[in-house]
Amino acid sequence: MTRSGLEAVVVANHEIFLRTSDRIETVLAEHGLTHSTAQALWAIDPDEAPPPMKELAGRLYCNAPNLSFIVNQLTRRGLVERSADPADRRSRVVALTESGRRVRAAVIGGTLALSPFAQLDPDDLLTLAGLLGKALAPAEEPDAADGGTAPG
Repeated sequence: MTRSGLEAVVVANHEIFLRTSDRIETVLAEHGLTHSTAQALWAIDPDEAPPPMKELAGRLYCNAPNLSFIVNQLTRRGLVERSADPADRRSRVVALTESGRRVRAAVIGGTLALSPFAQLDPDDLLTLAGLLGKALAPAEEPDAADGGTAPG
């Protein structure tokens, strides 16, 4: 891909993010959420075991103090509960409450409906999901045989 092609994709990605963020302000306000607290709710899948705090921080690309601040806000609102991790009592997990599940579903539904992606047809969405998945795949490790440099 040429530099201008890559730049066009990065700019479009940023524009999608900004438009989506702007469009969902009302949905977040209805539930008293910030973008950060909404992201945290979205990152907790109610169909999976509650994630440990460390794992949740990784999903949100934030550090432990920031996550604690976000989880404290959600806990005060009654949307999540923290408890000891049954697999490691030194660790804490974060689980959605019933209210948290309802708010999470409302935020996800609102975000999907208001996303610029919502105007794409199913085939385009499938193609885009595949391309984004490729972009998000872990980078290949440099080959030690070539002196640690990746092909470029």
